[in-house]
Amino acid sequence: MHILMCNWRDTRNPEGGGSERYVEAMARGLVERGHAVTIACAEHEHAPRDEVVDGVRFVRRGTKLSVYLQVLLRILFRRYGPVDLVVDVQNGLPFFTRLATRKPVVLLIHHVHREQWPVVYPGIVGRIGWWIESRLSPWLYRRCQYVTVSSATRDELVALGVASERIAIVHNGSDPAPLVVGGRSTTPRIIVVGRLVPHKQVEHAIDALSELLPDHPHLHLDVVGDGWWRDALIEYAVDRDVIDHVTFHGFVDERTKHELLAAAWVMALPSLKEGWGIVIGEAGTHATPTVAYRSAGGPRESIHDGVSGVLVDDRDGLTDALRRLISEDDERKRLGAGALALSHQFSWTNATRHFAGVVEVAGHVVPAHH
Repeated sequence: MHILMCNWRDTRNPEGGGSERYVEAMARGLVERGHAVTIACAEHEHAPRDEVVDGVRFVRRGTKLSVYLQVLLRILFRRYGPVDLVVDVQNGLPFFTRLATRKPVVLLIHHVHREQWPVVYPGIVGRIGWWIESRLSPWLYRRCQYVTVSSATRDELVALGVASERIAIVHNGSDPAPLVVGGRSTTPRIIVVGRLVPHKQVEHAIDALSELLPDHPHLHLDVVGDGWWRDALIEYAVDRDVIDHVTFHGFVDERTKHELLAAAWVMALPSLKEGWGIVIGEAGTHATPTVAYRSAGGPRESIHDGVSGVLVDDRDGLTDALRRLISEDDERKRLGAGALALSHQFSWTNATRHFAGVVEVAGHVVPAHH
């Protein structure tokens, strides 16, 4: 079976994140089961327009906006070759592939963007985006199989009118932590990992740093990731007079990321919305606990509150939890041990097997081999 996976970015894109990690892990799992997989995504300067990696074919065309039209036209004109099934990855907007093919379509959604539209696109553009996501998409894909990464997102989709029996939950996995040098920092460090965009709310971590510095003068914040909001965040740190205690690392390789996660005392995930929060498991592989917002959705499952990390309700709660974990060594180590144990429960092997099973049923196809 030839499976076409449509995603706006790939992991080599500097703006790629957990969603892209998930898609490519599932693609490799499908290849291992004997399927042919093509990932259609936007082009960028960090990768060629066409290549094959780990048996997965990448076709990169268009910008982060025009990629939607490019993919639709290429499906219509069969530029990807014969396709047996399409996985349409909806990051706010679907690719509308249901309009371009009669083959089975599986809609993959990490989280619902209700709260993000007015933050990223204030005004009419955001309202149109939310209408497409909440009304048009559920109608267009009303007969399609859905896949999501958490029961929190499944419940939101059901609230939008998607039948629960058409939604499969396939959790993210956690890779084994690579060997790193250095280990835990001797001075307190908070880490934030993710794309630098407004809805990740990195400002909340900077505010917490500002409040905690008087009692912890050696405290440092590591911000790992890149995005168009970076300059605004640097300016924010300057305005709060904490820039000397913040390092903006930008886009780093996997080993550097894991070295920073291992050095951190605690991770802050102040994101407005997360389908799962893949970085939570990555931090957990180094026994680094995470503080996140309960209202973000996915972290309610990827964090066991009070066992592997802390879920909070507002900015004050975030600051208070970070203060407690920096100040109380025993509590931090207890939650770190819980985070490490939980990271072992979610494997990519199980996730890819489950995802492949859903896709094979949707495509009415038996895999070539297991």
